Amino acid sequence: MYPIILTVRGRRAMIAGGGPVAERKLRGLLDAGAEVTLVSPSATPGIERLAADGRVRWHARRYEPGDAAGAFLVFAATGDPAVNAAVVADARAAGALVNDAGDAARGDFATPAVHRSGALTVSVDSAGLSPGFTKRIRDELAVVFDTRYARAAATLGRLRERVQAVVPLAGRAAVMRHFSERDIDDLAGMPPSELEHEVERAADTVSGVIPADPHTLICASRASALAMVQTRLMMARLAAAGIASTVLNITTRGDAVQDRALAAIGGDSLFVKELENALRDRRADYAVHSCKDLPSTLPDDFTIAAITQREDPRDAFCSERYARFEDLPAGARVGTSSPRRRAQLHALRPDLAYDDIRGNVDTRLRKLRDGDYAAIVLACAGLRRLGIAATHTVPFDPAELTPAVGQGALAIETRADDPFAARIGAVLGDPATNLCVRAERAYLRTLRGGCQAPVGAHAAVRDGALHLTAVIAALDGSRVVRGDKFIELAGFGPDDVAASEALGVELARQLLDDGGSAILGDAADTAQAAPLAGRLVLLPRTQDRPSRIAPALREAGAEVIEAADSQAARAALGDRLPTAILFPSSGSVAAITDYLAGLRDTGQRPVVAAMGPASSSSADACGFPPDVIAPNAEVGTFVHTVTRYLLENGS
Repeated sequence: MYPIILTVRGRRAMIAGGGPVAERKLRGLLDAGAEVTLVSPSATPGIERLAADGRVRWHARRYEPGDAAGAFLVFAATGDPAVNAAVVADARAAGALVNDAGDAARGDFATPAVHRSGALTVSVDSAGLSPGFTKRIRDELAVVFDTRYARAAATLGRLRERVQAVVPLAGRAAVMRHFSERDIDDLAGMPPSELEHEVERAADTVSGVIPADPHTLICASRASALAMVQTRLMMARLAAAGIASTVLNITTRGDAVQDRALAAIGGDSLFVKELENALRDRRADYAVHSCKDLPSTLPDDFTIAAITQREDPRDAFCSERYARFEDLPAGARVGTSSPRRRAQLHALRPDLAYDDIRGNVDTRLRKLRDGDYAAIVLACAGLRRLGIAATHTVPFDPAELTPAVGQGALAIETRADDPFAARIGAVLGDPATNLCVRAERAYLRTLRGGCQAPVGAHAAVRDGALHLTAVIAALDGSRVVRGDKFIELAGFGPDDVAASEALGVELARQLLDDGGSAILGDAADTAQAAPLAGRLVLLPRTQDRPSRIAPALREAGAEVIEAADSQAARAALGDRLPTAILFPSSGSVAAITDYLAGLRDTGQRPVVAAMGPASSSSADACGFPPDVIAPNAEVGTFVHTVTRYLLENGS
């Protein structure tokens, strides 16, 4: 074996066959930029969709001699050894390299399991000994070589161009070696504007002019485009004050789970907890948060060192077709992942259909452009910081759609005992915004609400006074309680901070007395009555008699898809990824092996639950070792075990 990597972009490849194996080969080739022709009388639904989209040329017939002519690569994947042998012979006669999916020794090359992260490609091959084990190693490597490595590789490419332009030939190798040994998070978060400075510093470091490891602070940040814009803005302001920083990018649970509503993932701190862990472990010195993501009460070992000057705190109506919220026709689909927004929008327009939408700001706007939604609602602050918008972007009046607590402001979190906290606060803090956000957070804290509760608050300093407006709304918009209060300010000192927080407490108690307490109590009762609300469960079935598992899960609020085979599972799920797959027997695993193979190829993995050792062993053999196994093969125990696992792990 002699491993090589071929560039197939723009080259022609031919696949004989239309089954799951052929589909996996096809998707890999398309990802690599090849022009693919597929020959097969029938094809999987996935291949049919790719053909309908024009991504592959499909000849719906049996393989014929001459089909391999002009191809750079040929794949024999028909499932018929005789046809595959003929394809191999024709490919060799045509001067093409050929892969035989049924007999690796008969072909010219093998296709390893591949993990791609940007320009970085990691391949794994076991010489045909165990494809399942090869894919397992690939999946384990994917956890390690995440998107940080892709960004680091892209940074090294830009640095290389700069090094070649300014560093003498004799020193280039040493400078690039210096960069290749830098911390991955440092490389991944390096701003393009800093490359010239970094190259000059590296050249001086290599020649011994300055120390190799000058002390810098480490900032923990989410890796989304908006989070990085916000983080770099704060880093630049600190740098101007003489405080240097590097970035530690962290994927939070709120970022990782994109197939469910935020409220269904499990509580508050969805975008915060992992960043706090980095602070607690001293992997980072400070963290930059969107203030609205912070829970109303922080752990005792953390503090908010600074609340920054606020960007526009309002929510924005975004649409490609309709100029205003009022112009939407009855029944139009509106996307929002926020219970707060949905509740207030329901009150304004109960005739519209409000659906969850996940993803970063760019992803949500793309879904809007693709026609998935008639309109979506986003925060003005994020749109402004990214410099993007929909064709029609109109802010809502805070009096009719009250923003989230802290919306538009950034919070800089540090360890409570960190001596840098005061200095960071002095550089980044904004006194007026601090008063506003302290009042809003005191309001939220008094309600005992989290960042996913259907409540909002908006404070502003006007004419020497602090004005606070707040809302509590039923999730369906049927009941809305609003109120407002204000206090005169003496300035921005400690007494004003205390008075601002007292204002938030006072308004919260007023709204609770005015009916808000009943609204929040009903919302809590609904969540308690349907603990699995928002979860999507796939239950493979091998028997015709009614299931006792599915009704129990539905009663707990889960959506349950019962499927007899892989085709039925794909048809029912569409593009959705299930929260969990439940295997009550070894036969249920065998029923959806093709569907599981597709999941493995995409790197997606739901929670896997097994009822007993037989189903556990079968799931493990398919590359899906169970996350939870019921202690005995009894339906009630199985349902209870699965429910408890999903709730305790926020799945």
